[in-house]
Amino acid sequence: MRLVQVLIPVGKRESVLAVLDKEQIDYAVWDETGRGDFEALVQFPIPPIGVEPVLEKLRDAGVIKGVYTIVLSPETVISEHIEVLKRRYSGERISREELVARAQHLAPAASTYFAFLILSTIIATSGLLLDSAATIIGAMVVAPLMGPAITASVGTVVDDRKLASRGVLLQVTGLLLAIAVSALLGFLIKESFFLPPGLDIRDVPQIAERISPNFLYVLLALGSGLAGAISVMRNVGSALVGVAIAIALIPPAATSGLGLAWGLPEVALAAALLAVINMLAINVSTLVLFWLSGFRPLESSAIDHARYAVISRSAVLFSAIAVLSVILILTSFASFQAYIIEQQVNEEITTIFEEPVYTDMGLTLAEVTVNYEPAYFLFEEPVSVDVVVAHPAAQEVPQDIAIQIDNRLTRAIDKDFRVNVGFIETQQTA
Repeated sequence: MRLVQVLIPVGKRESVLAVLDKEQIDYAVWDETGRGDFEALVQFPIPPIGVEPVLEKLRDAGVIKGVYTIVLSPETVISEHIEVLKRRYSGERISREELVARAQHLAPAASTYFAFLILSTIIATSGLLLDSAATIIGAMVVAPLMGPAITASVGTVVDDRKLASRGVLLQVTGLLLAIAVSALLGFLIKESFFLPPGLDIRDVPQIAERISPNFLYVLLALGSGLAGAISVMRNVGSALVGVAIAIALIPPAATSGLGLAWGLPEVALAAALLAVINMLAINVSTLVLFWLSGFRPLESSAIDHARYAVISRSAVLFSAIAVLSVILILTSFASFQAYIIEQQVNEEITTIFEEPVYTDMGLTLAEVTVNYEPAYFLFEEPVSVDVVVAHPAAQEVPQDIAIQIDNRLTRAIDKDFRVNVGFIETQQTA
């Protein structure tokens, strides 16, 4: 239930109370002596979904728009007509005024927002590198990303451009800041003793799943956005829903930053694309649900503009999701294939130099470097492989070893290769 307090302008007392009587709403009235333009203060209980239509009727009866209207949430309401009102105004949707107020509350001051965002990104980055799902979820509890998404959508459906712009700005700057913080943290700890030497972040499961073409994350984002909108409209479970929204955004953004820190542009791009797609999916789902739930601007003249804004922005968001999804699929698939080919090359060359024909000559594999970027896979460029072989000083080396390795790799992997073999002499004391 809600408890509404409204100031009645001078000369409008009878018409305002007539509306409440017609609606069978119990009310209490006090004389107002502190302001010359108002003669009374009326207070009445009403179900949440009834706040908006009743306030509109009171405005038609003379209540001034935007002047001293307070909506409270009482613990208990005992009233003769309350059951009648509950049947008339059945449903859990809150009023437009409450929705706007909650959206403003969910988007905190910039200093608070960025402080919590930085802290959540640091925790999430650590969780990714530690492959700790529990740590990542803990970071999401701190992340303040639900508010800006809700704020942007609410501002659009009620035609509040300032509110919508603030929500969009906080989301974009927040995502960029998360990537930057993760990249900086990655640079600082990359060569530290906190991580195993030569760690390939693509081998970490929590990171690998953010750069693979798994669009269950997009479904997570869509579901999280819908859940966020419902939780705000019904004032339930907002904290838990905020965790789900943050999971769709912060881990991919942190993964993108780690890709930059490790010098892996394909990882950074794939994770950033996933974060952007998820952000767009959250926004479009909340935007559509708020509009379908019946939220509209206060002024009837602004409804057409709001409808156009919702339709046009939804179309842009859906189109962007579709285009970026195609790019993400190609990037993720190419990155995955390039990584698999690199692993296969290393395994095959290691197997080659474990064979007797090479071990009998004292040849040992010193180093293998595979240069095969995701773009090379997309454009069918050959795989460049540099091999360093160690041999005893007195031992002659096969002159066609590069051709032998090339042939073996081509048969095993079915790709074109460009193999370069270098040699180093080894000496051993008696």
